Amino acid sequence: MMKTLFLQPPSFEGFDGGAGSRYQAKREIKSFWYPTWLAQPAALIPDSRLIDAPPARLTMDPILADVKNRDLVIMHTSTPSFASDLKVAKMLKETNPSVKIGMVGAKVAVQPQESLEKGDVIDFVARNEFDFTIKDIAEGMDFKNVDGISWRDANGKIVHNKDRAIIEDMDTLPFVTEVYKRDLRIEDYFIGYLKHPYLSIYTGRGCKSHCTFCLWPQTVGGHKYRTRSPQHVAAEIRLAQQYFPQVKEYFFDDDTFTDDLPRAEAIAKELGKLGVTWSCNAKANVPRSTLKVLRDNGLRLLLVGYESGNQQILHNIKKGMRVEVAREFTKNCHELGIKIHGTFILGLPGETKETIQETIKFATEINPHTMQVSLAAPYPGTFLYKQAMENGWLDKDHAELIDENGVQIAPLHYPHLSHTEIFDSVETFYKKFYFRAPKIASIVGEMVTSPQMMKRRLREGIEFFQFLRDRHTP
Repeated sequence: MMKTLFLQPPSFEGFDGGAGSRYQAKREIKSFWYPTWLAQPAALIPDSRLIDAPPARLTMDPILADVKNRDLVIMHTSTPSFASDLKVAKMLKETNPSVKIGMVGAKVAVQPQESLEKGDVIDFVARNEFDFTIKDIAEGMDFKNVDGISWRDANGKIVHNKDRAIIEDMDTLPFVTEVYKRDLRIEDYFIGYLKHPYLSIYTGRGCKSHCTFCLWPQTVGGHKYRTRSPQHVAAEIRLAQQYFPQVKEYFFDDDTFTDDLPRAEAIAKELGKLGVTWSCNAKANVPRSTLKVLRDNGLRLLLVGYESGNQQILHNIKKGMRVEVAREFTKNCHELGIKIHGTFILGLPGETKETIQETIKFATEINPHTMQVSLAAPYPGTFLYKQAMENGWLDKDHAELIDENGVQIAPLHYPHLSHTEIFDSVETFYKKFYFRAPKIASIVGEMVTSPQMMKRRLREGIEFFQFLRDRHTP
């Protein structure tokens, strides 16, 4: 078995680009997702190690010291961080010339040829779902026999092996919680709308929806929702309770946990027996009867991608959602006491100055507890990227999707809507949503009743205003 290091390398200060982050960029409030996509193959390889440098605030020095004794390094990379990650890979090779370096992630999954051509220090990249691919390599299998990789042979020629079959029985994967305990400090992971400390796992992969902008289903996970059994999920949460008694909330990071309603209810009932507080990703169409079952069994919050308040834009991005259904769903959540963190995207195809205002109005009317505004980001491998390239919406100098500090830019533009207009609308959206008397009163009420929330909201407020200031720093 090769001595294997799984690495999320250092990059921009405060950059959430980890192997669990859906969109790699600095956030308005500093946050870090768990590196679940790296932890899963790490759990398959005995005596491996996972280093997640950004949340641990690690520099290259301890990483270079570690790599001296490694045979294999698996790096997670992304479109925004790829150039920086190549520099790290070069440093690793200079420190240990014999080490094999492989890259994983959506970027190399959909651009294997280009990635290997740009990075001559990379020995291979793993395409699509890569857990057992990495296990095969760590066990010493010859590259030519490993399904699902693109690699560089002894003559420097790039070879693309056949695709690896996707995992159908998700219960065959070991618990990532074991790796979290072994290699991570869970207090380093923070999400503004989740209780701290939180713990995040997947109960399934893939999403049956076909949203044109969404990264993971179109690049790695697929459009079939492949799931773990409720008993398997409950067993991992029981283990996590033993390992991490300090956890205040569990988050299920499946693309759409509510895609399978009977299963969602079955998992909820298992969690209810354990007495845990939990949250998950959901589509804004869950019926009230299911919402009630989830709430009665510990559900606290739903992370909901509303994206837009304009129906035509929702059609354009193949969201499969009607605005009036989302309104009714949100009303039900409010009445049942389920909090919502709503996410919105500005700059999607069909966006105009008028639709931006329509979405802002929609958000203030449905009034989720908290919300996040992102800029439409055409990641390679998505249908949105294909559209952007075909229609000239994406300029070459915007292809990395972030600026030199790791802050998200507005990469798309349209004949009737410029980069700048889309970029500036994010700040307008935040101000119109949060700088309302009822919303301010709600936040102040939280702070007054909880000293911990007081400290947290003050810190988040400072970070938020710093974020707004940084967006205007040249």
